[in-house]
Amino acid sequence: MFARLAASLHTLGFTIQARLGREETGATAVEYALMVGLIAVVLIGGVTLFGGSLNTFFSGLFAKMKI
Repeated sequence: MFARLAASLHTLGFTIQARLGREETGATAVEYALMVGLIAVVLIGGVTLFGGSLNTFFSGLFAKMKI
């Protein structure tokens, strides 16, 4: 019984060591999703804060370009 437990723990130790030892260089889908979410939050915040002034600016620009 003790030998089986020791062997299982030994195998578990090697499995954990192998997983931790792997070098992960590429971004995962979760990381990409977090980046897209953060970009969306920043864009929504920017449009909310500066939407009125941007509308005024582009309306004036369009009026000046109109011939």
